[in-house]
Amino acid sequence: MHSLRFTAESSSNGVVERDFTIGDVPGVLWSPASRTGAGRAPLVLMGHGGGAHKKHPAMSGRAQRLVTGCGFHAAVIDAPGHGDRPRTARDEQDIAALRGAQAAGEPERPVVVPYNARLAELAVPEYRELLDALQELPEIGADGPVGYVGIALGTAIGVPLVAAEPRITAAVFGMMWPDALFEAARQITVPVEFALQWDDERVPREAGLALFDAFASEEKTLHANAGKHAAFPRFEADSAARFFARHLGGAVMATSPA
Repeated sequence: MHSLRFTAESSSNGVVERDFTIGDVPGVLWSPASRTGAGRAPLVLMGHGGGAHKKHPAMSGRAQRLVTGCGFHAAVIDAPGHGDRPRTARDEQDIAALRGAQAAGEPERPVVVPYNARLAELAVPEYRELLDALQELPEIGADGPVGYVGIALGTAIGVPLVAAEPRITAAVFGMMWPDALFEAARQITVPVEFALQWDDERVPREAGLALFDAFASEEKTLHANAGKHAAFPRFEADSAARFFARHLGGAVMATSPA
């Protein structure tokens, strides 16, 4: 097992941001300034989208909501071949195939599904090792509640992660094809919130509905928003924060600006 090593720290607006590495995998942990090193709070693991990275505005924005709104910790690592992690020759090949399909107006599904499944196979054990390390921190602890949120690639990684990891007790997913995820989704019984874009030109609504239907959770909620893939609304991050406040403990103290 690799140890967690903090490499940088900054603080603003009540949030402490700590960069870290675990082995050669870079990540970031956001924490409430009032709880860093004292007391405990729930943890939410996050997964970024394809082509993004650990400090993408979608990640820092979600973290801000979870930390200042709920008093939680939030952590994310760069997916394989993303952010500060080098791309392999296989990564370059898959990305070139995706760009070629997009340029030709061909379906992305045959390229993205196996590409994301390969990344998930690598990333799931990395997230489990990260969780082991984070739970050794006194401000998180080994017995605190844990959630997971990830959209698109974050769902491709998150579904098999949540299926394999009993410490995660609530999850938020969205906008991903079900092809490689059916088996794992059927193993998930924790509360799930799932979002899709009704007019998504990349992941059709039928694909999202099929994945939502596959979850075995007694409590699962579907959020369907009008608009295309890139129009995913920012207010879904506030909804996710309320979802985690219900299931991990805590209260949403303020709604973040859209």
